[in-house]
Parts: sequence; C-alpha cells; structure tokens
Amino acid sequence: METKTILAKRNASARERVAGLIFVCFGLLVLLVFKNGLTANTLSTFGMTPGGVTRGVVADWQIQSNLALTICGVVLMLIGAFQFLSGFGRATFSVLVSCCLIFVFAFLLYVSADKRLNLAGMLSSAVAMAVPIILGGFGGLLCERSGVVNVAIEGMMLMGAMLGAVFGSISKNIWIGLGAAMIGGALLATVHAWLSIKYKINQVISGTVINIFSTGMTSYISSMYLQRYQNLNKTPRFPNVSIPILADIPFIGPIFFNNSLFVYGMFLLLIILQFALFRTRWGLRLRSVGEHPKAADTLGINVFKTRYQAVILGGMIAGFAGAYFSLGSVGRFDEGMTAGKGFIGLAAMNFGNWNPVGTMLAGLLFGFADSMATSVSVLGSRIPGQFINMLPYIVTMVVLAGLVGGSVGPAASGTPYEKE
Repeated sequence: METKTILAKRNASARERVAGLIFVCFGLLVLLVFKNGLTANTLSTFGMTPGGVTRGVVADWQIQSNLALTICGVVLMLIGAFQFLSGFGRATFSVLVSCCLIFVFAFLLYVSADKRLNLAGMLSSAVAMAVPIILGGFGGLLCERSGVVNVAIEGMMLMGAMLGAVFGSISKNIWIGLGAAMIGGALLATVHAWLSIKYKINQVISGTVINIFSTGMTSYISSMYLQRYQNLNKTPRFPNVSIPILADIPFIGPIFFNNSLFVYGMFLLLIILQFALFRTRWGLRLRSVGEHPKAADTLGINVFKTRYQAVILGGMIAGFAGAYFSLGSVGRFDEGMTAGKGFIGLAAMNFGNWNPVGTMLAGLLFGFADSMATSVSVLGSRIPGQFINMLPYIVTMVVLAGLVGGSVGPAASGTPYEKE
C-alpha cells in the first residue's frame, strides 16, 4: 500500500513537471514566434458583433499586438516556471485550461495583426458547430452511464439526418421531420440495446455493425432516390429565433440567444441531464447500474430495463443531433454529412469525464477549433487550418494519457450483466 502511495506521488510530481515545461514552451513560442516582425504600432482588431446582427451591437476592440503578446508570453512562462518548481496541486487542470485560453488569445492576436478578425462571429459559429458534437456526446453519456458502450452514435446521427430530410420534404413540416429523425435514432438504439443487453454481443462490434448499416443504407437511398427525385430532399429548416431581452445583451446576446431550436435544445438538455443524473432517484439508479449492476439488482433495481431506457433515450438524442445537419443547417441530406461528428462527440464525453457540463465544454472546444480554422483561413494566415483543427485532438490525447490524472468512466461500462 505504501509503495502504491509513493508511486502515485511520483507520477503526480512528474505530471506537474511536464505541465510546467509545456507552459514554458507556450510562452517561448509566443515571445519568439508570434511577436516576430511586429512593431509598437501594430494593432489587432476584433469584431465584437456577428455579421448581419442588429441587436446587442458592440464596437470593435483594438489591441496593441506587440504589448499584449509580451504580457501573454511572460505570464505563460511564469506560470510554467512555478508549475515546474512547485506545482499547483489539484488546481493543475484549471491552470492548464487557463494557459490554453491565454495561448489561444495570443494566437488570435498574432493572426489578426494589422487585420480585422470577427471574434463574435467566430464564437457564434463555434457554438453552432459544437451542437452535433455536444448532442452526440450527451447520447453516448446516457448509454455509458448505464453500462452500455455505444459507438453507434455516428450511425444514429446519420440515419436521423436522412430521415429528417425525407420526412421533412414529404410533409413540408420541420416538426414531422424532427420526430422522424428522433424515432430513427431510437429504433437503431433499440437494436443496439437488444443485441448488447439480451444477447450480450460485444458492444463495440454491435455499434460498428450499426454504423456500417447506416452508412450503406443512407448512401444507397441518397444515390438511388434523393438525388433523382429532388422533391424528396428539399426540406424547410428551423429558423434562428431571438430571445427577447437576452438577445440585446452586448456581445453575449447575439452569440447565445439568436440561434435555432437545436442550440436552445442543447442547453435545455444540459440542464435536464445534469439535474436528472445527479439530483433524481432515476439518475441514481441509472448510475448505479453503470457502476455496480449486481449491487443495484440486489436492491431491486431492474438492470436490463434501466439500460434499455438509457440506450433508447441516448438514441433519440443522437437522432436529434443528426437532424441538425438536414433540418438546422443545409435543408437537405448529403451522403456522409455527419462527417464523424458522432465519434468526436464520444471523445468530448470522455474528455468531459462522463459529465454533461464537462461534455459541453469539451464539445465547445472542438467547435471553437473548427470555427477558428475557418476564420484563420479567411484571414490568409501562413498556418494551415488543418493544423489548427488538430489542436483539440492533441489536447484530448494529452489529457487522457494522464498529464493531469486521466479520466475514469463507469466501472461496468461495456460489461454485459449476467443475472444470477
């Protein structure tokens, strides 16, 4: 026992030193690379209102690039030196997040030097791009909290996107399309639950089969029918709706309170899931089934019923996430249009430590990276957008590899329950 304690302390000390070196490297990169070629008169201009918005308007924000970058670089190096020599202890993760934010701000100063970057527009786009990732993460979270691994989130989203487009086009009613998308996700989830819970098939294999089925089926229907009969693939979209008073809040209002149903649904689901999982008897039972199903069964909790409920609800959320692409974004279905967002949602769930709030924050990180890559490409930066898209994945691998202690999922996740 003492040996394990000593090893744990040594590992924690090693992580603190590595984190300190990373912070120092961030600071050196800012001071030696980002400041290179800038003068005292160089200005970075940030637009504080998304384009086309007339509510919550804020004037542009101008910053002296050279001075601001110097401050960012010095702060990063000081934090890194303290982390290496002493460490922030349990606050290491918070410090890491703060340093990443400082570094991102420094990068934005660098790419917008003598240029104008619409910061508010980039953040608004980041929220929209994060929606399917976060919703996919919520669907996977419900499943894994009950003890069922669901890698089929991507397939459920893809099927939801297609069904939403088809039924929305036929009925000319976006609500019917949305209902069809959620039902499609629920049906695939029922198949996954049936195979995983009743027949105890390997859950990863079951999910992979559903993904292959969804990809093949949606591609076949798209090529054989939707491309030939355009009236089956032209659905109305959910419009952006401004929330009175809240949409007029400077800077924040246009970003968060001038959006479509899917953004508001995402925030509503966050509140519901956070409360239901950690403040209700149902949530306690669901989590107990995912942690120790035998003990839960002993207390009279129906393990199989609880897992079926969680997986089907997760499938409905995945179908809702898929509908975002056809009913909330482009108004049609295209082959493979989910583009792996379901898998990224599972990574966000893992990064967020199987917690709704953590999943949302991780999803916003991925969405922000996509939005920043697009904005930087428009500005004509020398740094390719693909490298920027890599950043959140690199951060995820570093965190999950144990830089700050790693993350641990539900104990019984992926393990079929054998009732005695």
